[in-house]
Amino acid sequence: MTIAFWTILAAIALPWLMAALKKSPLAVSGKYSNRAPRAMQPKLEGLSQRAHWAEQNSFEILPAFIAAVLVAHFAGAEQVLVDQLAIGFIVSRVLYSICYLTDWATLRSLVWTAGLLFIVGLFVISA
Repeated sequence: MTIAFWTILAAIALPWLMAALKKSPLAVSGKYSNRAPRAMQPKLEGLSQRAHWAEQNSFEILPAFIAAVLVAHFAGAEQVLVDQLAIGFIVSRVLYSICYLTDWATLRSLVWTAGLLFIVGLFVISA
């Protein structure tokens, strides 16, 4: 299995990591109810709310990243470059999550753009 394929697993794990943080005692002010988690989401505040937003965005960008890696693989793009772009995407998503959690809005937007460019790069090298 290629490094790029392993990064798909990492990208799948990132939103679940944010979900775990969202529910953790570290982030939640008050008691988190797992009986009705969707009802709790609009009531989240602070770190827990930002972890939820990072989780949502991670799920939203996931299909594009998976598609980009698979297209690059099946198009026969140079594997080293595919791996590098895929790792770059994962690094950008980790940084993105950190920026979201720490409420660094402008830097978060820049890092999000970098992540998107890694996806575009995967498609470009597939051409």
